[in-house]
Amino acid sequence: MTPSRRPSLGDAARGRILYGGDYNPEQWPEPVWHEDMELMREAGVNLATVGVFSWARLEPRPGARDFGWLDRVLDLLHASGVGACLATPTASPPPWMGARHPETLPRDETGAVVWYGSRNHFCASSPVYRDHALRITADLADRYGDHPALRLWHVNNEYGTACWCDTTARHFRRWLRTRYGSLEALNEAWGTAFWSQRYDSWGEIIPPRRAQYMANPTQELDFRRFTSDALLECFTAERDVLVERTPHIPVTTNFMPFFVGQDGWAWAEREDVVSVDLYPDPADPEGPDGGAWGALVQDLTRSQARGPWLLMEQAAGPVNWRGVNHPRPEGLTRLWSLQAVARGADGICFFQWRQSRQGSEKFHSGMVGHAGARGRTFRQVRELGADLGRLAGVTGAPVTARAAVLHDWNAWWATLSAGRPSSRLTYEQPLRAWHRALWESHLTCDFAHPEAELDGYALVAAPHLYLLTDAALDNLAAYVRGGGTLVCGFFTGVADEDDRVREGGVDARLRTVLGIGTVHEWWPLDEGEAQPLTPLSGADATGTLWREDIETAGAETVAAYRGGELDGRPAVTRHAFGDGTAWYLSTLPDPAALRALLSRAAGEADVRPPLPGLPAGVEAVRRGAWLFLLNHRREPTAVPLPAPATDLLTGRRYEREAPLGRYGAAVLRGEPPAPGGGG
Repeated sequence: MTPSRRPSLGDAARGRILYGGDYNPEQWPEPVWHEDMELMREAGVNLATVGVFSWARLEPRPGARDFGWLDRVLDLLHASGVGACLATPTASPPPWMGARHPETLPRDETGAVVWYGSRNHFCASSPVYRDHALRITADLADRYGDHPALRLWHVNNEYGTACWCDTTARHFRRWLRTRYGSLEALNEAWGTAFWSQRYDSWGEIIPPRRAQYMANPTQELDFRRFTSDALLECFTAERDVLVERTPHIPVTTNFMPFFVGQDGWAWAEREDVVSVDLYPDPADPEGPDGGAWGALVQDLTRSQARGPWLLMEQAAGPVNWRGVNHPRPEGLTRLWSLQAVARGADGICFFQWRQSRQGSEKFHSGMVGHAGARGRTFRQVRELGADLGRLAGVTGAPVTARAAVLHDWNAWWATLSAGRPSSRLTYEQPLRAWHRALWESHLTCDFAHPEAELDGYALVAAPHLYLLTDAALDNLAAYVRGGGTLVCGFFTGVADEDDRVREGGVDARLRTVLGIGTVHEWWPLDEGEAQPLTPLSGADATGTLWREDIETAGAETVAAYRGGELDGRPAVTRHAFGDGTAWYLSTLPDPAALRALLSRAAGEADVRPPLPGLPAGVEAVRRGAWLFLLNHRREPTAVPLPAPATDLLTGRRYEREAPLGRYGAAVLRGEPPAPGGGG
């Protein structure tokens, strides 16, 4: 029976930051295992993720079990003071399953089989796959549920496989019956009167396979919803087996960063611990894939977790899937790891512990690289372990944010179909631009679902939510009416949950909140094209990506289009609604202008950075009683302090300013450390 309180990351961490990575000892002879234990102790590792891709070793043929090697590994870990995050190996079925049961293999949109020989080669709807997955999961739980090394269960790995086979088609129909109840309701929701697509029986419905021309967008939207739910059924089934046998052990699965295939809000509700894999590109630490991207993923993961979370994977050096794979410059691994702690992580892990000598990822870095214990990478791993040991007191502390960015996977999925006004407009582009502008303004923000409770936020940003439900629209109106500040981006509130365009092009409730009337036309911009705007904050500004021909209905015009067909038409508006304020950006301003606009809206809402006068490139995040200062630039700098503070990482006390070296960091408290150390 499931206990009333499920265990959490805190139960696994036991008052310290978890530190380690994926451990794959089956790739190495046993004498290496003993060396691994010595190096783990040296590095301060206290968690090893074991068994993620071990199904063929654990079950070499159907029904056989080979647990002896895993017994020895877990015993070694426990004797070395290292906890085990024990994985169910169900992300990578053994070759015998695909050979004996080809119906377990996924098929792509054309009907072609996606063969075994890699990983994630399973159809989530296959009863045969599910049965074998639950059997191995149950046997693992029965054997190791009371092992003293066990700290955490890790189900599968990076869920995301989609399938279009006949088994999936039958499962999809059952899902649709539950959603709609009748064919009449489905035909209405899908708009099948268009192109003679009306369905007369459930058996006629198939997944959106390759078609002659564009597919039905609502069918595609529902198939994405279904795929997320089908994978979630697999996770939940394994989780339930584990919870029944080990109610004292928390369960997680690792999200890919901002991955489109899973409704992360729904999935997070089913996990005891929310974890994520994060691989920013070290080639451009200050660019779009650097610190700003890390902050976005970390803010989203913390918001899904509603508290501390686990960084399940990152790279200790280069990866192997980019065109050119760059090592991390000195100091960057430490900086990005401490950034995750600053934004709520209570665990910092890597893929993987020891760099593989064979297989597809032999050039993906490990904590112990091919250079071995004397290599630069392991030295940095050892130093990071010492730093994290000094921050044990941070675990469990909250990250408080007074601003939120709205995000919904359904809105994202609805933008993926063809036939939109501009193929250049993606869901991610405005979202990343807006979050980066807030990050560069030193404003910490949560993420929130559009239907979530928003009263705790003084500022809510909605960069681009093409699809909004009636409940979400009513929620936003109530938020602004009650005194909140909403900043809304273009092409938002256009469609309902069935991807049906709202009357007037944008929902009337949202237009009332924003103080805009008719939306005459959308005027997207071509590649390389920019639209001049009237000055913003005293500086010239341009709009990019998108424009709209709108009329105001009570809103003031903050900036207008300058030149061209829309000359003089409103580009940015501001409207008092109830006790609150609603801004509307009908274009994507250039980065400086967007930063100025969001900073102005935040300032009017009394949302301030944690420190005034922060240098460019320095991130400041408050977590509980601690203030993290993170320098994302190669050049050293210094941060003025309003009062003396002590750095937990070094034990040094700073009176007027905190010096930060290249990619440097400080974790400050306003009082001296307790006698005996910096923790």
